[in-house]
Amino acid sequence: MFEITESALENLTSYLQQNNTESAIRIALMQGGCAGPALGLALDDVKDNDTTFQEGTLQFLIEKELLSTCGAVKIDFVEAEHGSGFSITSTNPVGGGGCSSGSCASGSCCS
Repeated sequence: MFEITESALENLTSYLQQNNTESAIRIALMQGGCAGPALGLALDDVKDNDTTFQEGTLQFLIEKELLSTCGAVKIDFVEAEHGSGFSITSTNPVGGGGCSSGSCASGSCCS
């Protein structure tokens, strides 16, 4: 149900150590623009409706309902020429772009 690559684990651990932060990491549905919602990461505290996963010294949280909706979750760290960052994917897609309705043709959601 949960997987994190070694690279992602190392980068998250390093970030938290550099910032003297000892917080759990929440996998949450973040609101997006035209691309629609996507999974993202945030620092948070454990809540009653969370499923928790321990990887090394890090604790990951995800709401039980979100986990049942999105299925297995994978966190990776992607190194790219124009920037690096975390990629959070799931078995079941959670996004649903808003551009297919044609509203972007007027420039209302894509700038």
